[in-house]
Amino acid sequence: MLSGVARTEGTRAPGRPAAASRDDVLDAAVQVFLAGKRVDANAIAAQLGLGRTSIYRWFGSRDGLLGAALARQLERMVAYAERRSTATGGERLVEILDRAIHWLVEDGSLRTYFDQESTSALRVITRSDGVVHPAAVSIVEGLLERAEEQGYQPPIDRATLAYALVRLWEAFLYNDAVAGFQGDVERLSRVQAALLRA
Repeated sequence: MLSGVARTEGTRAPGRPAAASRDDVLDAAVQVFLAGKRVDANAIAAQLGLGRTSIYRWFGSRDGLLGAALARQLERMVAYAERRSTATGGERLVEILDRAIHWLVEDGSLRTYFDQESTSALRVITRSDGVVHPAAVSIVEGLLERAEEQGYQPPIDRATLAYALVRLWEAFLYNDAVAGFQGDVERLSRVQAALLRA
């Protein structure tokens, strides 16, 4: 399902553009990741007709590129789940987050990434000073804010609740570098619903 919500709008006309953009690099990285292949900044640079220095200038490192690609795809997944939801309040939050979590687990590309690069995968996804974790917290905080506008009253302040929910995802889905990708969706869903009081 990750691949099912990849962005398709704004595709270019045939032929190589004069200069590929940062967004083009991110889209290419997402597609490689979803295909279960190793994201290689040099290969993406060659594919897009860029110098690899451009990619490193934009993203800092391969981990930076991977993190930005994962954050972009998570944002797309949650936005897609949000558009499909007809529930309100806390039930809407649970539905959207559950749907996104199930897609993460069912697609398989994230599990493949952990199988191939467990230690670095855990670092890229869970570091507080990385790209993915802060982006995930921001995405969830946005969901909470929109739910509050519809009358939802969170049990604790929005920023803390968003942070706690994302750390829950990390604990139940990834656990640690030794255990790898766990995908413990059912227990995560129960704890998440209790935390959201839905």
